[in-house]
Amino acid sequence: MVQIEQLAARTPAVSVDELLKGFYPSPRFGEVSFSSYRPDPKQPSQAAAVRALEGFADGVGSGNGGGLFKKLFGKKDESRAGIYLDGGFGVGKTHLLASLWHASPGPKAFGTFVEYTNLVGALSFRKTVDALSSYQLVCIDEFELDDPGDTVLMSRLMRELADAGVKLAATSNTLPGSLGDGRFAAVDFQREIQVLADQFDVIRIDGEDFRHRGLPAAPAPLKNSELNAHMKAEFDGKTVAQDEFSTLIHHLAGVHPSRYRQLIHGIDGVVWRNVGTITEQAVALRFVVLADRLYDKDVPILASGVPFDKLFTEEMMSGGYMKKYFRAVSRLTALAREGQNHEPS
Repeated sequence: MVQIEQLAARTPAVSVDELLKGFYPSPRFGEVSFSSYRPDPKQPSQAAAVRALEGFADGVGSGNGGGLFKKLFGKKDESRAGIYLDGGFGVGKTHLLASLWHASPGPKAFGTFVEYTNLVGALSFRKTVDALSSYQLVCIDEFELDDPGDTVLMSRLMRELADAGVKLAATSNTLPGSLGDGRFAAVDFQREIQVLADQFDVIRIDGEDFRHRGLPAAPAPLKNSELNAHMKAEFDGKTVAQDEFSTLIHHLAGVHPSRYRQLIHGIDGVVWRNVGTITEQAVALRFVVLADRLYDKDVPILASGVPFDKLFTEEMMSGGYMKKYFRAVSRLTALAREGQNHEPS
């Protein structure tokens, strides 16, 4: 028997303490390590990235941190504060970042770019700096600058954490000097962007999306008449969130993205009826966050309607946020394969 709920009926409340306690790798990356990463032998940069991160991990907590005494009397550490993994979708950047987190001493934080900006919104900038300055390592996954405010905010945060002796590690699909390109007048904020770039040594990881290596094309959407039978067969004894897609989209507008982890808490699978193409940018960006959280928790998907490669408009898929949308399509497709064909995502 399937326990059926609706995401559109959930309105989670999350305290500041819960936000702080949530800065660790998701269950999908809860036990990964450098040894469990599978470098593509055709892409030597992947094995090189593992070696670089292992060396970086050795320097975390080595005594080169900040503090007043160190600033006044200690020898200046000339090395850069951070390491930055640049590469395309699905080459294992998050796996490697989580491996670094697991291999490093604490205290430490791991979260997505959006989660850090949400933290600043919840705590205030100064309290966020104070809270994170005591950490040995801060890991930032999916680093993207979507507007000028985020550019200034994150450049200040990274600079102050680096000055405090915190080691930084980030992943992105964009080189740090190119963050913001195509989204706003990046040239007007070049100083802030350069501050970000100056914090990191860049490690390039080449390769194709591992979620699609040797795997068949995305499964065709199910018919509405097929959803219940597939749901009962796939999720017997589990808890499923079953929603009309348009109702879910409307509900997400009233739930802050920082709460999406709690929104899907306890859900073993999702079933969406009548998935349609999203045509509004703000709605699409919110849905990207939900896709990331579902992928983090490895929540299989059954869906009817349009296929996920038609979830966003052609204009969106070629615009300034295209990397976010391609990542979301890649992840949702992987979860659909898992839900429909039992293929690992």
